[in-house]
Amino acid sequence: MMPSVGVVVPTRGDRPGPLRAALTGVLAQEYAGPVEVVVVADGVPASLVASQVSGVADAEAGSEAASEAASGAASKAGSGAGSAAVSGAGEAVRSVRVLGNRRAAGLPGARNTGISVLGTDLVAFCDDDDLWLPGKLAAQVAALAEEPDAGFVSCAVEVEYGDRRVPRLAGTGRVTHRHLTRSRMMMVHSSTFLFRRGWTWVDESAPSGQNEDWDLALRAAWRHPIVHVDRPLVRVRWGSSHYVGRWADRIAGLEWMLARHPGLAAEPRGAARVYGQLAFCHAALGRRREAARWSLRAFSARPGEPRAAVALAVAGGLVSPRAVLHALHRHGHGI
Repeated sequence: MMPSVGVVVPTRGDRPGPLRAALTGVLAQEYAGPVEVVVVADGVPASLVASQVSGVADAEAGSEAASEAASGAASKAGSGAGSAAVSGAGEAVRSVRVLGNRRAAGLPGARNTGISVLGTDLVAFCDDDDLWLPGKLAAQVAALAEEPDAGFVSCAVEVEYGDRRVPRLAGTGRVTHRHLTRSRMMMVHSSTFLFRRGWTWVDESAPSGQNEDWDLALRAAWRHPIVHVDRPLVRVRWGSSHYVGRWADRIAGLEWMLARHPGLAAEPRGAARVYGQLAFCHAALGRRREAARWSLRAFSARPGEPRAAVALAVAGGLVSPRAVLHALHRHGHGI
């Protein structure tokens, strides 16, 4: 029998259209094993989110009787606002339920809430504005099965920004801790994560949820190289992120990563990247002195670090941070 998979989808309830699309992408996966989706409402009533996804869940549930049976079971378990399921003859079981965040407010707590209620063999994440592409789940489960000692698998992504879609590949089938120290490896994205239940949890101390996915990937890779399916099987949609432009939060998140992962500062290329990002965030806030200080550190770690040069241009008023991000995002890159 194929391993059961639980999928955690956190949401603030402010992107109902993309959320419904995300659920459709998960439920449409051609995978023979059971798939249980937990939508976690963070900061909004679970009943609101349940009403937003009811059509998707009902469409996948197939029959009123199956939906009522699933709802009754969920009610007995105290699982949340609503549930829908289908278990047709010869068909894989699919279920959807919605519940509120029971842990720390924010993305890490919402993810952990979902993990905590799942009893599946494997756990996966999908952000509410991203989309799993056909074959994602089957390919990752198969790749993980080939490496019994591994516990974590990712895949390449396709970045969608405006009318452009840009594939981002890792160029490797194994992502190591050193890979993630030298580079953020953005294709190792939270919506690609699939791991054995009990293998890891999200750190809820991440400031405003910043870099919680990078931290998790680093910790996973420290235990064992991440198995990576280097095909774009997730569409990551940029443009509606809750994090873009929250410069103070991004600064706090980067400083948290430097304190939590000392190896970042020990790797010149990785250190220069983080210092350059800090310089850019300070420049975006109009903090010229701090931008110059972090740019100097970036150049010291890696002469010619491009983020530092861009940060100085922003600090000098030569270009706006928004214009920089727009140009980078169109090519599938961030700062």
